[in-house]
Amino acid sequence: MLALIAGTGALPDEIVASLPERPYICAMEPFLPDHLNVDRPFVIEQLGTLIAELKAKGVTGICMAGAVGRPPIDPSRIDAATMPLVPILQKAILSGDDSALRAVISILEEAGITVHAADEIAPDLLPPLGTLTEVQPSEADLRDADRGAGIVRAMSAADVGQACVVAKGQALAIEGIYGTAWMLQSLTQRPDAGGGILFKAPKPDQDRRVDLPAIGPDTVTSAVAAGLSGIVIEKGGVMVLDRVRVVAECNRLGLFLTVRERAA
Repeated sequence: MLALIAGTGALPDEIVASLPERPYICAMEPFLPDHLNVDRPFVIEQLGTLIAELKAKGVTGICMAGAVGRPPIDPSRIDAATMPLVPILQKAILSGDDSALRAVISILEEAGITVHAADEIAPDLLPPLGTLTEVQPSEADLRDADRGAGIVRAMSAADVGQACVVAKGQALAIEGIYGTAWMLQSLTQRPDAGGGILFKAPKPDQDRRVDLPAIGPDTVTSAVAAGLSGIVIEKGGVMVLDRVRVVAECNRLGLFLTVRERAA
């Protein structure tokens, strides 16, 4: 039996739609999914109890999909089943995103529950290699993509983000804790004539079972508002949500969407 720990955004909806049977849906408060009905809301202070309940229901696999933040731990809410996990959870919350997610995976696997990647459940979310749109990238755009790949690799050492904006070889913005949409919003009043690309890829050493980056229709709208020429993502490393609509919006708005090989 599969359980889905659903966060906000469109990804949990896509996962549920791809499955032949509805999974058991859990969600950590206050980061509840936008559209799905949740079977079991929980708080991080009672994670141990949730795991015990899932095992009792026969859950053997979990997929974590959607955005969540880092909740503060309220010591008064910690239950007996979670108490042994407190040192791990505290360290995870104080660590970077990758370390925090690896800690959660280790807790689940120690309990005998397999963690499945979103793209393992819904492989069609990963688009094929090449340019998917009518508009094609220029040679300058492809050079900016090379530069973007190098920037994301450098960002991974600091566990910062998975995206950046590059124009004429210069980094205009990098993704931080507030995400891609906030980064693009920061460029809506840029002082130049526009152009450049959004580059997005997973961190080279991240665990791809969780937090695999994604783009969707809102990304296209935000890229246009930021004055960009197109979007470049890494093959096998970035999910495209509602792909048909994403490509249609790119074509309507004059953007390119290119899937490039993973950087060596």
